[in-house]
Amino acid sequence: MIIRSLIISLLSLVIFSCNSDQGKIIEKSGPGKKEMSDLNRYFVQKDRERIESYIGRKKLKMTESPTGLWYAILSEGNGDYFTDNDKVILEYEVALLDGTSCYSSKEHGPKEVIIGKSGMEAGLNQGLRMLKPGGEAIFIMPSFMAFGFTGDGNKIPARAVIVYNITNTQKN
Repeated sequence: MIIRSLIISLLSLVIFSCNSDQGKIIEKSGPGKKEMSDLNRYFVQKDRERIESYIGRKKLKMTESPTGLWYAILSEGNGDYFTDNDKVILEYEVALLDGTSCYSSKEHGPKEVIIGKSGMEAGLNQGLRMLKPGGEAIFIMPSFMAFGFTGDGNKIPARAVIVYNITNTQKN
């Protein structure tokens, strides 16, 4: 009799405890869509302010694309513009806005990329389409067009704006 009462009590406890959360709204932690959107707008604006300050200090004549890439075409090059699936070899230097050099073809050799394929910074992919073989340019990429919130895990920190100096491009 005692065992039977104990079993009934335990079953009642399990049944009622399982139902106790029904009808309750469980609040999620962390920011929602609006908060994330506001945060992204804030970071985009901060990147823009840092880029404009850099351009002013360096007295550069740059143009901003509708996507947020800043560019100066020093030499357009010759022939046809680079397009999807073109294999491009470029000489380059990648630096931070404070002048810290991160990567260069002098240290690592020319970089080979395929236009339109993943694995390349969005800003570089967009910028190279403005060039022809032999072209030269400066591209300033806000963090969302470069390595974003994480950096590259090596020399480029999180949320870094990067400057790409492209000194030569060749179609392979």
